[in-house]
Amino acid sequence: MFNSAGVLAISYRPEQEQGTFSVSLRIQTCPLPFCTDDHSGAQVCVLALVFPEVWREGHLNQGPRPSQTITEALPWASSPLPSSLQTLSSWNAVSPPPCHLGLTGHIRSDKDNDIPIRYSITGVGADQPPMEVFSIDSMSGRMYVTRPMDREERASYHVSTYVMTVTANDADDATTANGMVRYRIVTQTPQSPSQNMFTINSETGDIVTVAAGLDREKVQQYMVIIQATDMEGNLNYGLSNTATAIITVTDVNDNPPEFTASTYAGEVPENRVEMVVANLTVMDRDQPHSPNWNAVYRIISGDPSGHFSVRTDPTTNEGMVTVVKAVDYELNRAFMLTVMVSNQAPLASGIQMSFQSTAGVTISVMDINEAPYFPSNHKLIRLEEGVPTGTVLTTFSAVDPDRFMQQAVRYSKLSDPANWLHINATNGQISTAAVLDRESLYIKNNVYEATFLAADNGIPPASGTGTLQIYLIDINDNAPELLPKEAQVCEKPSLNAINITAADADVDPNIGPYVFELPFVPASVRNNWTVTRLNGDYAQLSLRVLHLEAGVYDVPITVTDSGNPPLSHTSIIKVKVCPCDDNGDCTTVGAVAAAGLGTGAIMAILICIVMLLTMVLLFVVWMKRREKERHTKQLLIDPEDDVRDNILKYDEEGGGEEDQDYDLSQLQQPEAMEHVLSKAPGVRRVDERPVGAEPQYPVRPVVPHPGDIGDFINEGLRAADNDPTAPPYDSLLVFDYEGSGSTAGSVSSLDSSSSGDQDYDYLNDWGPRFKKLADMYGGGEED
Repeated sequence: MFNSAGVLAISYRPEQEQGTFSVSLRIQTCPLPFCTDDHSGAQVCVLALVFPEVWREGHLNQGPRPSQTITEALPWASSPLPSSLQTLSSWNAVSPPPCHLGLTGHIRSDKDNDIPIRYSITGVGADQPPMEVFSIDSMSGRMYVTRPMDREERASYHVSTYVMTVTANDADDATTANGMVRYRIVTQTPQSPSQNMFTINSETGDIVTVAAGLDREKVQQYMVIIQATDMEGNLNYGLSNTATAIITVTDVNDNPPEFTASTYAGEVPENRVEMVVANLTVMDRDQPHSPNWNAVYRIISGDPSGHFSVRTDPTTNEGMVTVVKAVDYELNRAFMLTVMVSNQAPLASGIQMSFQSTAGVTISVMDINEAPYFPSNHKLIRLEEGVPTGTVLTTFSAVDPDRFMQQAVRYSKLSDPANWLHINATNGQISTAAVLDRESLYIKNNVYEATFLAADNGIPPASGTGTLQIYLIDINDNAPELLPKEAQVCEKPSLNAINITAADADVDPNIGPYVFELPFVPASVRNNWTVTRLNGDYAQLSLRVLHLEAGVYDVPITVTDSGNPPLSHTSIIKVKVCPCDDNGDCTTVGAVAAAGLGTGAIMAILICIVMLLTMVLLFVVWMKRREKERHTKQLLIDPEDDVRDNILKYDEEGGGEEDQDYDLSQLQQPEAMEHVLSKAPGVRRVDERPVGAEPQYPVRPVVPHPGDIGDFINEGLRAADNDPTAPPYDSLLVFDYEGSGSTAGSVSSLDSSSSGDQDYDYLNDWGPRFKKLADMYGGGEED
């Protein structure tokens, strides 16, 4: 018997043209044996079939059959095969039966007779997607296929997972036992879900999984202590060392996101956008903030018009149902959405979406008072200008979208620049309140624009605006005007005629061509002037007579437009007739004469100029006289009116009330010249005119030498020190006498004009500084 039931397939690839082959074996899982008849009529029971495939020159062909027996191909056979089965007589003699569910292999340990052994499998097809393809009898080690397999879908399965390789270096000779290292696992932490989750190849150091149950959501990391021992792993004689292998269980998307509730609810006011109306919470046991955890929401039904979208909160992974298109209560009072959630990363193979991956969301729409609106906005109407006042133009009515609310709409004007219109507040009928004029400044491109307001009586009230545009059709309501208004021409006929035209505020066909005519009255107009038409818009005005006296003439000209009916207007053009030079230009004298300035006008202008100059001369003489009178005024005042001994100047550094211990009588008005001359040097009133010999101050040269500046200053200082007219105050120095008289005068020369009925008692209330004045005026009658 074979320890493994299966079909043996041998594939080989030629390496040289001479026919040397390399052979590899693979087991195709199918129930065996099966029997068939050979060419001699005997029944052959095939335990293994060999299907050769030859790769020669890029093509898959039938090739030479190697002389290899089934016994050689299956060295683990427990008994010799019958001779009839030693060599298959034909490679294509039999065909394998279809694969069925059943026994796949038998795993057996050589120590199962000494100690009890429990078997388990792990890897793809066992505890990894696609899961539960294989199962194993934990006691006997027999492995089974639990469901049909498709080779085109998956060609091979590995029932263990490679983790890592550890390597220990031994300085001893690797060809001797001293350098031959063997590995084993000492401990595993944590010991969940099994204490033997991993095994290690003792020779290569490859660590693979041996038990099912690796689950990152339960255990994220294992610490495995590996022992390396030389002497081929002999613990009694060999030297050992340990190392720790840290095995991190990586995440796969084996947990679909699930809603925490089957239904959610929210509400939204109509006409609102970018508003979150509901938060959808999900649970996902995969690695947070990874593609296996990040949720993606999708509305799969209930929103055909795309009013909502579900955005993912990057922090909480919640789904935020957001209004992206305004909803209307009058159209949809509620929405029933079905939302599906998935991950950014696809689910692992074999993992199905959970029934909790979809949820229902009910969104109620709240009715609010919506503003009335004008269905035709902007509304354009056409009519002729000049319609009478009170003419009904149109009805400009609004619609209230709140069909379930009984509300009234009222109309009013919001903008009517020319105040031409009137609107009925109840039905929106618009009529004229004045005559509409297309030539008004309020018209832009023949259009008059007004804005109206429609407001309901809801709570709170809402209003909407509408614009009415009135296109005014032109009528011939403006007569043409002559241009230019002024011109000049030579007094004798010449080529310098006056070109004239017309301006009309109307538009075609109510403008040109124009007709220019001279009136018959007065007769002198047609006798002196003539009009010659150039084209429909221009004509020339020129002299009819051979000579016309220089001057300004008002020439009337009648202009008629081409409207229906036509309009005429007589305009006056002022023509200056003047003498001209040889070039046909008015001379200067001629221009003056033409302007109408005769001899009388010129004399009047000259007289005005002479009078103006006389007035200026008189004013200058008066100013000089007044200046002279000022200089002749005396500075001395009556000693009885001198009150300066009680007027203190506080911005001086000396001479205050505390320093007035000198003889004040010496400051009074001198009675005689001898008294003045006998005064002590340096004692004199500040405003007293010097009567003695004035000091001779040095005269500074016009262009002084730089070396003379110091001498000049010293001489001036000496003269000031010896000046007998210097005042007694230590803080006031007079360096020169500026002449007799002063334009300001002196306050001591002011005479009181107060009468006896003037009351000065209020001076007592002004403090001690005004006590002297209070005593002199306020209490004078009592003294």
